[in-house]
Amino acid sequence: MAERVYLDHAATSPLRPEAKAAMEEGFRLWANPSSPHAEGRKARAALEDARERIKAALGWSGELIFTSGASEALWIALNQAKVERKIVSAVEHDAVFGAAPDAEVVPVPDCGLNAPEPDALASALARGGPATVAIQALNSETGTYILKARWESSHALAQQVRDADGLLLADCSQSVGKYPLPDADMVVVSAHKFGGPIGIGALLVRDFKLLEPSGGHERGYRQGTENLPGALGMAAALEAGGMETWATGEPDRFDFREAIWAAGEAIAVGAQCSHIFSVAHPTISAQALLIRLDAMGFAVSAGSACSSGTLKKSRVLDAFGVPDDVAARTIRVSLGWNTTAQDLERFADVWASLC
Repeated sequence: MAERVYLDHAATSPLRPEAKAAMEEGFRLWANPSSPHAEGRKARAALEDARERIKAALGWSGELIFTSGASEALWIALNQAKVERKIVSAVEHDAVFGAAPDAEVVPVPDCGLNAPEPDALASALARGGPATVAIQALNSETGTYILKARWESSHALAQQVRDADGLLLADCSQSVGKYPLPDADMVVVSAHKFGGPIGIGALLVRDFKLLEPSGGHERGYRQGTENLPGALGMAAALEAGGMETWATGEPDRFDFREAIWAAGEAIAVGAQCSHIFSVAHPTISAQALLIRLDAMGFAVSAGSACSSGTLKKSRVLDAFGVPDDVAARTIRVSLGWNTTAQDLERFADVWASLC
């Protein structure tokens, strides 16, 4: 029997061997990094070394707060920032709306070709005092860039927010480990999206002065004992390299995208990354597709893993203007560091046979 093909890296990517080895070392020297004894001080030194290594790998010169993952990092950024208002794009992850249910929502036009239009954002910024503006770098359901680091729009948007005395929060859960950081005041990182361990992430902050401390660990900005093995695994996964180390090259991934889009219906075809794709089947529902593909040995998903268990239409696809009947037939295929060209060929052949 052929091995299963895992194409759900946007939900979680398998642990890189470098990260596994680093975590094992972390467990060997484990002690509470906040303890004053020799063992605790040794653990603290390893934790601080991991912090600096992660900052260096990301090219970040500000501060880094370790968290339990992206959701906690988003909560801290949206609820402890020293501004009262919150503005978010319509296609943010559900964790953003959970952390900021009272946020003002601005649309993202053109299927992700642009960040929120400057006039729409300007109107939102002008409706009150300074705000934290949450804009994701890369959409987890469609693979479209919302805030691309290499685009001048990243700097223009950041400047627009800062000119209104606001803070730009970039959710880079899907882009870190793959693309450079955008210009932002706060950045959210999730280790398990790039081959690091689950249960560890970070909030990058330009300056601690932007946040209200809450007491506890991490310079007083979060509760809970520090996860030393996770931090070491996160650092090692980043240092293992970005997309240039993947088993497939960008041409392979874009050829694959064209192959599956040719057999189905392309979704949100704006500015597109090379590892997350949405495609709709001509007739079969997404739920039926997931069951059939799983039985055939392929792991894919229907939208974000946090909401894929519901039969409701994806809020993201709705915000992108995807018709209801098309959204109901849409699946997400996402690639990662250990996806091979053979994996892509096998899936493309099966997908074509189903369509």
